[in-house]
Amino acid sequence: MKRALISVYKKDNIVKFAAQLIELGWEIISTGGTYKLLKESGIKALEVEDITNFPEILDGRVKTLNPYIHGGLLYNRANESHVETIEKMGINPIDMVVNNLYPFEETINNPNAKQDEIIENIDIGGPSMIRAAAKNYEGVTVIVDPADYDLVLEELRSKGETELSTRRYLARKVFNYTAYYDTLISNYFNRIEGEIFPNRLTFAYKSGEELRYGENPHQVAALYKEVGAAEGSLIEAKQLHGKVLSFNNINDTSGAIMALKEYKEPTVVAVKHANPCGIGSGNNLEEAYIRAYESDKISIFGGIIAANREINEEIAKRINEIFIEIVVAPSYTKNALDILMEKRDIRILELPGVEKKNHKDFDIKKVSGGILIQSQDNILLGEKYKVVSKKEPTEKEMEDLIFAWKAAKSVKSNGVVIAKDKATIGIGQGEVNRVWAVENAINRAGNKVKGAVLASDGFFPFKDSIELLGKAGVSAIIQPGGSIRDKEVVDEADRNNISMIFTGIRHFKH
Repeated sequence: MKRALISVYKKDNIVKFAAQLIELGWEIISTGGTYKLLKESGIKALEVEDITNFPEILDGRVKTLNPYIHGGLLYNRANESHVETIEKMGINPIDMVVNNLYPFEETINNPNAKQDEIIENIDIGGPSMIRAAAKNYEGVTVIVDPADYDLVLEELRSKGETELSTRRYLARKVFNYTAYYDTLISNYFNRIEGEIFPNRLTFAYKSGEELRYGENPHQVAALYKEVGAAEGSLIEAKQLHGKVLSFNNINDTSGAIMALKEYKEPTVVAVKHANPCGIGSGNNLEEAYIRAYESDKISIFGGIIAANREINEEIAKRINEIFIEIVVAPSYTKNALDILMEKRDIRILELPGVEKKNHKDFDIKKVSGGILIQSQDNILLGEKYKVVSKKEPTEKEMEDLIFAWKAAKSVKSNGVVIAKDKATIGIGQGEVNRVWAVENAINRAGNKVKGAVLASDGFFPFKDSIELLGKAGVSAIIQPGGSIRDKEVVDEADRNNISMIFTGIRHFKH
């Protein structure tokens, strides 16, 4: 008679599954709460201690850690010595394990959970059993996902046993599951110990959603969710309308959201190819949208719009005047949604808390053969922030300088932002030469450049950029400082009657 050991924390459909195993001639072994549920449901089962001849001890910490369990799981059915050993020891085979683990993830995500509760939800016996069964998949079937119950039952009915390929598939799921589970535990201990960069680093992501393709049609791609993602993270957005998001949609929208989080007042960020093409702030969101749109009326076409306030009917009408791929906002009025949904191809995302920052997040980049990991760029101005020019910026210039400096954080290096009236009017980004970024920004700003301000994500290595900005009519500049030619740069600013601020901190973005 085939035997299955069933011990599950999540008991969805387990009674039905066990009953159908018995109908197929299987014997059930069970533990604790699972045994109690099966017994109450009229399912005949043996308790584990009937097999081990040893009771559960230490409040259930030890119940299946026993040779009569692990011997029955791990012996190689094709190895005569193994077969002789278990027969000699009186160990009976266990042909199936059905198990899912203590809810460690749910426990650590509960802000009210105490450390004792967290520790008690580190499963020991469960991982040992399912790893043993998965290692010996050639002879043992192991199920950790209730979604696989029907597959196993179908094969047992039609063929009398599970296919080897099915057992290997189930074993793979086990090792994915235990690796994920152990990563959560190790990361918990790293966190409480304050260990930022342990000597072995693992990450836990789940629910891989396969995408149509990656950045290009010949690339495969998927989206995974980070465990404990912060409120206001893109992964938490609810899609209200439109086609499934693509790889590029997701990447670009994430960039828009990260840029938006720099601003507390009503703000709209427009993004194209992961770079901002327009950012505007205002007394209300409609004013902010107009400023963002007028920053670059051409590039915004087919772009992404992120807003940190509710989108109303008037803004929705303006958005519908052009083709926009995605709109993301904390909420929408009913009329605004009705208007936006008139367009079939627009994607509408609702993300409460879109403006909230997560300072504990890390920035991770894949490099050839490894990863780079760093803390998020959460600082705006350094301690050495000061005016270094003869001319002090006016209150209005200062307001625009801070606005532009925030925008520069989201621009690819070398990057500069020209702004006026809390709106970007010229962005130069992704250049290998800072003076080229300045030239591009001036050209894009056009006639609006006179009296505008500029923010640069890095210092100016030469005075040539300042000469260009002086001729264009820029009135104030904010930059990190730190060049060996800082004095020449400041002198050039003074010659052109430009206010200049050194922040003492840079914002490179690669």
